[in-house]
Amino acid sequence: MSHHHHFYINGQWISPIEQRTIDVINPATAEAAATIAAGGPADVDQAVVAARRAFATYSHASREDRLDLLTRVIVIYRRRSDELAEAVSVEMGAPLAFAHERHVPAGLGHLQRALEVLKTYEFDEVINATLVTREPIGVCGLITPWNWPLNQIACKVGPALAAGCTMVLKPSEVAPLSALIFAEILHEAGVPAGVFNLINGDGPHVGQALASHPDVDMISFTGSTRAGTLVAKAAADTVKRVHQELGGKSPNIVLDDADVEAAVTHGVRACFANSGQSCNAPTRLLVPLDRQGEVAAIAKRIAEETIVGDPRSPSTMIGPVVSEVQFARIQSLIEAGIDEGATLVAGGAGRPAGLDRGYYVQPTVFADVCNDMSIAQEEIFGPVLSILPYRDEEDAIRIANDTVYGLSSYVTSGDLERARRVARRIRAGMVHLNGSRGDTAASFGGYKQSGNGREWGRFGFEEFLETKSMFGYLAQQS
Repeated sequence: MSHHHHFYINGQWISPIEQRTIDVINPATAEAAATIAAGGPADVDQAVVAARRAFATYSHASREDRLDLLTRVIVIYRRRSDELAEAVSVEMGAPLAFAHERHVPAGLGHLQRALEVLKTYEFDEVINATLVTREPIGVCGLITPWNWPLNQIACKVGPALAAGCTMVLKPSEVAPLSALIFAEILHEAGVPAGVFNLINGDGPHVGQALASHPDVDMISFTGSTRAGTLVAKAAADTVKRVHQELGGKSPNIVLDDADVEAAVTHGVRACFANSGQSCNAPTRLLVPLDRQGEVAAIAKRIAEETIVGDPRSPSTMIGPVVSEVQFARIQSLIEAGIDEGATLVAGGAGRPAGLDRGYYVQPTVFADVCNDMSIAQEEIFGPVLSILPYRDEEDAIRIANDTVYGLSSYVTSGDLERARRVARRIRAGMVHLNGSRGDTAASFGGYKQSGNGREWGRFGFEEFLETKSMFGYLAQQS
């Protein structure tokens, strides 16, 4: 049975209070792939009441019960991985192979990590005669984006379940289909009624109501910095915890002793992956001034080798961007790069040849970019790379830090100790050294306008806990 026109509240699929709908557009065709119900404040009230009621019991569920629940979720998630990949591909345009290989495993990895953290986490700590204990924070509002839908749902829901919280999820209305399957997975796994609730809808009707709701104890939001600001303002009156993972404009510093061919190839491919729709994408490539020509030639080759096309084609490397709004924004920023004097090395405005419908963007490379240009400062969220030349190491660090964002960064050097030294001076929550991948046992999150709080591993788990001190818990020694 399709649940596109229902919400999952208190363990049941129910109809919305008001009959409003939103079309889900397949970005490869620019046509509607499905229609979903769109909620409002009254639906949020229903879900929060259910979550508040469930918290009274689920917050005291044993570690073993929560481990068993997460284990069942993981088993069913694996079984439904093909359906999840198909949904992601349809709703946000990821190549089907990429959805199978990256999107679905990303969500699974966070569920597995939550399970592993819960197995050994020490909730109690004795300090002198005081017991310091960590308890579930309460009812959590989870607002997730469209660019990595399963990744962001799982890295919030997994640790929230593990911590003993109850929750209301509002997935992106642009990419809600995989979230509906995720809710079905939790239902089949036997999540207690009211522990997990899902309401589809937009920010003004559902997100705002969730963020401002007096019975929601925490909001965990992933999305743009602009939207994150609105969420924080809505949450302020009730002084709830606000956790945000926001935008990025990540620098990728290739130092003068690096293997330039390998570093640039890796960096350009990482920038274009997922059609450039990753908040931590290495979109600013910082290279020595005297090697910019060589770097531009490598980047041009990689851009021209990147096959853009139908997400269902096995040869496709990147699909369309997610929506007409995103397509128009990316085109505008490409035009701004040209107008502001950057050198267009590859790609440019308009769709790739042979693609006359859908939101396809040419893999685009600019050289001679100054860090005050729009393409160097604004988060483009498309397959657009800016090459910025630097004079020396100090200049590279200065350029890297000259941004309102501070999510991720990348440093490549032939000398690991030098890469480590530069990494310590980057004002960002993450640094990838010499092409290293992320580690879900470590933390994910940023400085400055890239947000606050952390996701992944023990760090993300602890975001869903409150700390209580019980003074005099132990008898004082005379």
